[in-house]
Amino acid sequence: MNPYPANRLASLDAFRGATIAGMLLANNPGSWGQVYPALRHAAWHGWTPTDMIFPGFLWIMGVAMTLSWARRVEAGEAPLALFRHVGRRAAIIFGLGLLLGAFPFGWLPTHTLVLEKMRIPGVLQRIGVCYAAAGAICLWLRGRGQVAWVLGLLVGSAALLKFFPVPGYGAGHIDEAVGNLAWWIDAHVLAGHTWSGAPAPGFDPEGIFSTFAAIATVVLGAWAGRILRAPVSGNVRAARLLGAGLALGLGGLMLERGCGLPINKNLWTSSFALFMAGASSVGLAVFYWVIDVRAWRRWAAPLVVLGVNAIVIFVGAGVVARLLGLIAWSDPAGAKVTLKTWIYARAFTPYLSPLNASLGFAVAFVAVFLGAAWLMWRKRWIVKI
Repeated sequence: MNPYPANRLASLDAFRGATIAGMLLANNPGSWGQVYPALRHAAWHGWTPTDMIFPGFLWIMGVAMTLSWARRVEAGEAPLALFRHVGRRAAIIFGLGLLLGAFPFGWLPTHTLVLEKMRIPGVLQRIGVCYAAAGAICLWLRGRGQVAWVLGLLVGSAALLKFFPVPGYGAGHIDEAVGNLAWWIDAHVLAGHTWSGAPAPGFDPEGIFSTFAAIATVVLGAWAGRILRAPVSGNVRAARLLGAGLALGLGGLMLERGCGLPINKNLWTSSFALFMAGASSVGLAVFYWVIDVRAWRRWAAPLVVLGVNAIVIFVGAGVVARLLGLIAWSDPAGAKVTLKTWIYARAFTPYLSPLNASLGFAVAFVAVFLGAAWLMWRKRWIVKI
């Protein structure tokens, strides 16, 4: 079986697959009390490897957007038709996010669906919004217009965070979740519909304000897609991706250290957007050079099969993870036992240290979905939204 069809860029699928594997690994430990630091998000300012995953996925979406649209335009598709496709796809992704958040819709006795408290933002919802907005920017504007929008999104969000006087708190309160502009907007506009596990009540890490800089992340990825389409050798493309990544990463660090704008995923600060776009560009440069230029591909096959059905795997994993926590019964002592705790207690904790047992459960979770993705690949089931 050849897992690298001619019409797909294997390195991009592999890089996307790596981000999905990272999401599943970080989101599904055996115990949230036993997690290696690298698999946790930074509490507020700063970053960990886990904080690189979501911006990496958004950035990759921008790259894929450029490559896919170029093929459609060459086939004679008009920009308006492309925009309709973007809007339809964005709406489907956003809707999938809402359905995943509501699952299992109150059908299990252990789950009650309360629409008045259901979270509206989310990972898929942000993907949908960013795809629609970045798609509009890249479809209807050319070079200078796109640059103006990216600068406006990054400079504007940074200036508002630093200088907009939040009622009752004043300006520049970004060292904690309460008191900053992102928190204030979410707490008022999305009141009752934010994530219960957020750093502060009313705040949401995928909330309204932080989405603006995330849109810029996607457009930066779209520009990287142009590098991959340039009529130059593969070595030159890889070098350009690497150089762009280093420049963006340096720009993010300069914003943090020179302008006092910390790298912060929860706020999706402009420094975070630049730094993570740079890290993604460096990562794809390495993947592209190794997989597509040097043709060292066999090792990447598991990542490729995850990457070609990334959204399906993410949604499926979310469904299974929720069921593992909601399917429950009482043990002889009357204590509640979930399916997840039952599996974890019997297959992992007796044989490994607490940290490694928790990691082992997450690795097994990834392996299950890698198996599902492999079966889909063998059947040539590539789900396109």
